Amino acid sequence: MAILRNLEREHNKHNKPRKTKIINGQPVTFSDLVVYRFRMGDVEDPVLYAAQPIHAWQQTEAGKFVMEHAVESPWWVRHMDPHDYGYQFVIMARMKESDQTFFKLKYANTTD
Repeated sequence: MAILRNLEREHNKHNKPRKTKIINGQPVTFSDLVVYRFRMGDVEDPVLYAAQPIHAWQQTEAGKFVMEHAVESPWWVRHMDPHDYGYQFVIMARMKESDQTFFKLKYANTTD
């Protein structure tokens, strides 16, 4: 799971609903979580310039945790940032709610 996907080009699949599956007789709920976000100024090719911060985040302890515990490959979403006429990138991951709780408690200050 080393490559992040661009779901803007995959028909906006980033709005998936929560899903519960029975695993070993126990209900396990999966949902999407924003695991990292960053802003970028007005650049000619924002996708190209976003590669470095995404790669740097993947090398952090929080990034490694997400890459190991995501049930599918994490993805990024790009939005226009009206405050500085740049872009905001958000990395999303679909994880079990128990893994999300651990992530929020341990890495709460690393998402921004």
